[in-house]
Amino acid sequence: MPNPFVHIELTSANLPESKEFYGSLFDWKLEDAPPEHGMEYTMIKVGEGTGGGMMKHPMPGMPSVWVPYVQVNDIRERTAKARTLGGRIIRDVDEIPGGVGSFSVIQDPSGAVFAMFQPGPR
Repeated sequence: MPNPFVHIELTSANLPESKEFYGSLFDWKLEDAPPEHGMEYTMIKVGEGTGGGMMKHPMPGMPSVWVPYVQVNDIRERTAKARTLGGRIIRDVDEIPGGVGSFSVIQDPSGAVFAMFQPGPR
C-alpha cells in the first residue's frame, strides 16, 4: 500500500487567532470536538481532499507549526524503522481517544517533522 498523507494538523501558539484567520481565508468548515475528547481540538473539513485539525501548541512559547500525517499499516514497526534510519522520535506511539487510531511524531535526519497514523479497528 502506498502511504498517503491523510491529515494535516496545526499546533497553534494562538488557537482562536488561527481559527479566525483560516476560517476567514479558506472555505473550510471548522468543527470543535466535543469536550469528552479530552482537549480543545478543532476539526478542519475541507470538502474534497485531505482535511485536518487545529489545537493549542502543547509546548508554551513554541511557534505555530503545521504537521502532516502519513498513514501506515503498522505504526509500531514504522516508528521503530524511522529510528533505525536516523529519525528522532518526538512522540512515541500513542493512542487517540475513542478508538480513532494511533500516531507517532518523528523528526527526520534533516530536521523536518511529520507524524504517522494507523487507523483504529472499524
